[in-house]
Amino acid sequence: MSTPTVLFAPGAGGDPARYSVLIDAIRSAGFHVVAPQSERFDPRTVSTSQLQARVDGLNRALAEDGDVDSAVSIVGHSIGAWAALCLAGAQPWGKDGQPIDVSPNPRVTRLVLLAPTVGWFAAPGALDDVVVPVYVHVGASDTVTPPGTASVLRSAPSIAVISEHSNVGHYDFMSTLPPHISPTPGLDHAEFLRELAQTITAQLR
Repeated sequence: MSTPTVLFAPGAGGDPARYSVLIDAIRSAGFHVVAPQSERFDPRTVSTSQLQARVDGLNRALAEDGDVDSAVSIVGHSIGAWAALCLAGAQPWGKDGQPIDVSPNPRVTRLVLLAPTVGWFAAPGALDDVVVPVYVHVGASDTVTPPGTASVLRSAPSIAVISEHSNVGHYDFMSTLPPHISPTPGLDHAEFLRELAQTITAQLR
């Protein structure tokens, strides 16, 4: 019997090592984790080709992994959550009003999205082909991807639940925050990550 696979998709920084608490917890729960390094880019100036390369890189990581027959759950943060939706069948649209050509992956059976970037899916029908269970975690104090933006995901046929975490910002989902970024004031960052890791591993099961 193959070990269940979890693909971890980091945010724009592209470094999965910055999510070590979550990834270690998922591994400890018995999952095989595929966590490829991705190109770093600035979400404010990201090009269509860079977005496509992010999806292609995740698909390639799954294809090159040893267990190519196992079902795959994806945990993604921010733009990584955007890519996860693309792999599950969502159709993103560019600022030019044209669809962005991305390749879904038929192995994907579940999504856990952290502070997802979802503006590319506002077009009618963009989420119609997302038929796997989707669990969404947003931070009430997130000013990068405000929690209300995740409501667009309710149009997906199989949306499971959107959980809003009080006093949590966009970067608090990371174990190692970007330079010059601190945890949201008043948040017990370590405890939040421990509780989030427990919740995510339960959702992956």
